[in-house]
Amino acid sequence: MTSRTAALSLGAALLLGACARGDPSGQGAPPPTAPTPRVILEPRRGGRFTVTVEVVRTDTERARGLMFRTALAADAGMLFVFEESGEHPFWMKNTLIPLDMIFIGDDGRVTGVVDRATPGSLEPRSGGTSRFVLEVNGGWAEAHGVRPGDPVRFADVRFP
Repeated sequence: MTSRTAALSLGAALLLGACARGDPSGQGAPPPTAPTPRVILEPRRGGRFTVTVEVVRTDTERARGLMFRTALAADAGMLFVFEESGEHPFWMKNTLIPLDMIFIGDDGRVTGVVDRATPGSLEPRSGGTSRFVLEVNGGWAEAHGVRPGDPVRFADVRFP
C-alpha cells in the first residue's frame, strides 16, 4: 500500500467515524441542539410542575393544534402563542384525545381552565382573556391543582 493510499484510507475511516457519531463536519463535536421549550406551573396550593411543549405561533399551526394525534406524553403539551391578549376560544374538531386547556394572561397567571374537553366537540371553549393557551392531557390540571390566578413561567420559549 502506498503512503497516498494509506492516507486516503485513514481520511475515509476518520470521516466515516465522525459521521457515525452524528458529526458530518468531521470535527468530532455533536451538532448543537436547541433547548426544549417548557412551561412551569406553580399552583398556590404548592408544588412546581413542568410541561415540555411544542410551541405554535402561526394561524396554520394553531388551526391544526393537536388534531389527529392518538396520544400525548404525560407531561407534554402544546403552547399556543398569540400576538395579543384577547378571547381565544378553542374547540376539539378532529382532536382524538381529551385535553385540558389552561389559559394564561400577559401577566403570567392562569386566567381560566377548561377541564377534559370532549374529543371531537365543536363547542367553543374559553378561559377568559389570555395571550397563551396550554393544552395538556385531560385531567392534568385537576391532578396538579392548577386554578385561575396561579403563576406560570416559560423556559426556553421564544417570543416574537
